[in-house]
Amino acid sequence: MRLKLLSPGEMSEDQKQTYDESIAGKRGEPPPPMMAWLNSPEMARHATRLGGFLRFDTVFPAKISEIAILVTARHWTSHYEWYAHKQLALRGGIDPKIIDDIRDRRTPHFDDPRARIVYDVSKSLHEGHGVAKSLYDEAVNLVGERGIVEIIGLCGYYTLVSMTLNTFEFGLPDGQVSELT
Repeated sequence: MRLKLLSPGEMSEDQKQTYDESIAGKRGEPPPPMMAWLNSPEMARHATRLGGFLRFDTVFPAKISEIAILVTARHWTSHYEWYAHKQLALRGGIDPKIIDDIRDRRTPHFDDPRARIVYDVSKSLHEGHGVAKSLYDEAVNLVGERGIVEIIGLCGYYTLVSMTLNTFEFGLPDGQVSELT
């Protein structure tokens, strides 16, 4: 780890306020990248609020939003992000085969067309740097404009998370080995 993470007792008043707000939310604990973001407390505050919304309050159930997060973690080869969100995806009910396919950079088979469109849009955003008109039109039909905005938000926010975790070299919990190569 390239960065010393502060304990609550070492935080400035502004940092501690952001930290306290994060543990009072639906997560119940600070998201790991926020501990790095606390070096810029105002950024940490806004990013953590956005993350809370994207994690819990989009139009998508966890089973679908975790697809965008896993695609992003895989794109960035973010070991910690993959580790954390694979567990959440499994708890959310994603078929382990889908998770394995994303990990191995194979296109998964989806029974749910909304899950497939989240995957397709997420891949297009990361690999194609945008969304072709035909995919956009299909996405509007399946998830609406709000859904597209929230897919973009999920991919963008979790890109920030992945960059943070990768840059500061957040390690996996003891005894865990990354599945990503």
